[in-house]
Amino acid sequence: MKKIILTVAAVFAFGFANAQDDATNVKGFSKGDMFIEGSFGVRSGNTSQGPNDVETSYTFSPKVGYMINDKIALGVRIDASQEKFYDKDKINTFGAGVFARYFFLSLGAEKSFQAYGQASLGFSGTKEKNGSGNETGKSDNLNGGIDLGMNYFVTKNWAITFTLANLVSYDTVDDGGGSNNGLNVQVGTVNNPFAVARFGLLYKW
Repeated sequence: MKKIILTVAAVFAFGFANAQDDATNVKGFSKGDMFIEGSFGVRSGNTSQGPNDVETSYTFSPKVGYMINDKIALGVRIDASQEKFYDKDKINTFGAGVFARYFFLSLGAEKSFQAYGQASLGFSGTKEKNGSGNETGKSDNLNGGIDLGMNYFVTKNWAITFTLANLVSYDTVDDGGGSNNGLNVQVGTVNNPFAVARFGLLYKW
């Protein structure tokens, strides 16, 4: 009888240890996790290289999020971008916003790969300057959008991120002379998805 009890206890202890080990190996998100993420995009060169064509541009969007459960995150973001033209004019944009992210797919025993959809709402201000540094225009923008993204966790805390931005976007622009509204839908019509892609790093704790 004692041998049976000891055997059952050993099996239970082994199973519990394995369950604990499996839980520790999970790299994906769970309720209560927080993360900071920085995504960016860079573009250089243009085929025509005319004075009104973009020579270089960048976008940078750091985000902080909190997992309210295993699949949904809420967070805030900051956006910064610049376009520099061949005639040396520049357009600088800075903004902030909020987002909600839903993780609809996890792959692998460790949940290393995760895909999500994200809805966001924000505002931004844009300033235009000529080659001499003088301001030539400014506008305010209220925007919303739907993005698609993927995370690949290389460790429990670090992940590589890839985002297809602005698959669906809505903008309201006030340039002082009136408001302009625009809806842009690129779902299924993006010929080159890397043209709107952003790569970055994510840290989870």
